[in-house]
Amino acid sequence: MNVSIIAVGTELLFGQTVNTNATYISNQLNLMGFNVMYHHVVGDNSGRLKALIISTFVESDMIILTGGLGPTQDDLTKEIVAEAMGVDLYFDERCYREVKSYFDDRNRIMAENNRKQAYIPVGAEVFHNEAGTAPAFGIEKDGKCAICLPGPPREMKWLFENCVVDYLKRFSSKQMYYRVIRTIGIGESDLETKLLPIIDNQKDPTIATYAKEGECTLRVASQRETMTEAQLAVENMIREIDKLIGKYIYSYNDEELAEVVVRKLRENKLSLSSAESCTGGMFASCITDVPGASNVFSHGFVTYSETAKAGVLGVDSKIIEECSVVSSEVAVLMAKGAQKSSNSDIAISITGYAGPEADEGRENGNAFIGYACGNKLGNKSGFIEINTKRNDRKWNRNFFKLRMLLVVYNIINDAI
Repeated sequence: MNVSIIAVGTELLFGQTVNTNATYISNQLNLMGFNVMYHHVVGDNSGRLKALIISTFVESDMIILTGGLGPTQDDLTKEIVAEAMGVDLYFDERCYREVKSYFDDRNRIMAENNRKQAYIPVGAEVFHNEAGTAPAFGIEKDGKCAICLPGPPREMKWLFENCVVDYLKRFSSKQMYYRVIRTIGIGESDLETKLLPIIDNQKDPTIATYAKEGECTLRVASQRETMTEAQLAVENMIREIDKLIGKYIYSYNDEELAEVVVRKLRENKLSLSSAESCTGGMFASCITDVPGASNVFSHGFVTYSETAKAGVLGVDSKIIEECSVVSSEVAVLMAKGAQKSSNSDIAISITGYAGPEADEGRENGNAFIGYACGNKLGNKSGFIEINTKRNDRKWNRNFFKLRMLLVVYNIINDAI
């Protein structure tokens, strides 16, 4: 089925709001096997919206609209959808009670114009909104379908996940199953090259690659008559993929690398600490974003200055002077200092030039990641050097963080 997405709102055209709804909906539709044809954005103008709906239905069987379901005069989406599809609106008593109770539960007085939200196109299936005030709906007529959702992303996502997904199942006779594989340490073009023996012959399951900053993901999907058939096809394909790029895969279940690292630390009863300079705490932050990190992460040192590296981590000032603050020697000493202070099983450190102004004779994107391990892992230490040769400070810092995670991931795997 061909689907198009229309986002309604003048604020989107003015750039005041980013259209994240279309990204989310497209991703979900794609995973369910729907063919997304177009993304449109239109302002709060009834004439342009009606013309767009009519023209979009020429090539699309379904339109999903977001925005314009509020109580104000410029919220006209459902009125225009009803008009374009040739149906009237009716007052839905249940929707009215739900809108009113939303305000009553918060000890607020409902404005009279909120009554407008209880009007629904005749023949529509209502999606009752437990995340906000605007009821949503889906309506079918003459082989076409329109689904109207509120604009606020939190409400839209709740309604999509709790109502729209089940509604959409009636439009597909096949079952869709997919897995998302996460890789790191290989670029998208190299990844695709290694997978060409599979990609060149793919029909079902299908393989799609997506590049992110510092890593790549693969989505393996199958659409079959039964869910069992689809799952079996995907699992068989993953085994073939693993033979070609297994050493680059860190998750088969669409997990962030920080999540995998924390899980592996917990499974192996290992503790972690960090000492950061150019990343300024980004590594510690991504680790502590993961629930349960407190069981494995005890210390995160941010030693940005040379004085802090010497005073907090015990890095010898002479080494800094002789080797430079950005050096393998300093990175290792930072890690050793963090490991000693925290008594952790693994300590990770970084010192580098994130940009845009490296010291004379040095390159932006040059960094050293140090590590030091305790008795449980053989008291080993070492470093890796990174050279991105980029002046983009934000990109470099994020890449450094990912590489620190990868070093910890590899240390754990070597220990298993």
